[in-house]
Amino acid sequence: MIGRSTPEFVLTRTPLRVSFAGGGTDLAAFYESQYGAVVSTAINKYIYVTVKRHGAIFNEPIRLNYSKSEQVNRIDEIENNIARECLRFLGIDPPIYVSTVGDLPASTGLGGSSAFAVGLLNALHAYKGERVAAGQLAEEACHIEIKILQEPIGKQDQYSAAYGGFNVLRFRRGGNVTVEPVRLSNGGLSSLFRQMLLFWTGHQRDASVVLSEQKQNTADKMELLLAMRGQALELQKLFYDGTCSLEAFGRILEVGWQFKRELARAISNEQIDRWYNLGRTAGALGGKLCGAGGGGFLLFIAPTESHGRIRKALAELRDVTVDSEVHGSQILMSE
Repeated sequence: MIGRSTPEFVLTRTPLRVSFAGGGTDLAAFYESQYGAVVSTAINKYIYVTVKRHGAIFNEPIRLNYSKSEQVNRIDEIENNIARECLRFLGIDPPIYVSTVGDLPASTGLGGSSAFAVGLLNALHAYKGERVAAGQLAEEACHIEIKILQEPIGKQDQYSAAYGGFNVLRFRRGGNVTVEPVRLSNGGLSSLFRQMLLFWTGHQRDASVVLSEQKQNTADKMELLLAMRGQALELQKLFYDGTCSLEAFGRILEVGWQFKRELARAISNEQIDRWYNLGRTAGALGGKLCGAGGGGFLLFIAPTESHGRIRKALAELRDVTVDSEVHGSQILMSE
């Protein structure tokens, strides 16, 4: 039960992420036999979650607002899988109101579903009068998404959302995860983000469809995934002295994207390949499709003098400016 000293209203902010190298090695099908490694960064685009005690005057004891609105009597009746299982996992008793909104559309390859899970768990813990560490939030989100909901996803998104920052994430047998911050010289991270372009393809997709095929292919694609893990380690080495060659970074993204396209048929398509080739021809040093594939955001790395040409070549797409985010999921308000 919620005691009287606990807050009536909680608001959390949880960052989305961009993954640069090693994607796919955070799946248990890979790291249970070979350790995985992913280089990713949190970005200054967020998922906001509000949790409050629902007013007694309303007819329903539970209300959820996201892309749709749910008014139900029992937690078991909630359609939103993540919300239902987070409330059940933490033993939240109605009346309860949960609302969420994001800076960018859902299902676009930036880890939004896991950011929602982490942000909601953070809010619910605070609602119960509890403050928990980033590692606990990440593991609880993994437990709900992977163990309870049986989603065919990896563990990188939950850790990026919980910890924030620019990190090398390592995944080992048994599911143990270590978070190694990437250190850049003063202004180095901001400079890197100034060379990045992120284009919205306009296509949302169900990551589970792509990842289910990728998971089934893991045994046959083990050499390819080992090479992708090697790219994450190579990228980490580029940052050891606090700097990074833009050309080398672009080359790793380019090769990694070609590797990734081989993991599952649904990762790319003729339209995505056309957009990618237009960006490369216009001056991008490398790039990739963010997330599982099939849609979402196209990421390019390019010298700033090429950005105008790339935007012109991809004028049919809208680009989004992003920067780094050092913080993970935060409680913005607790009253």
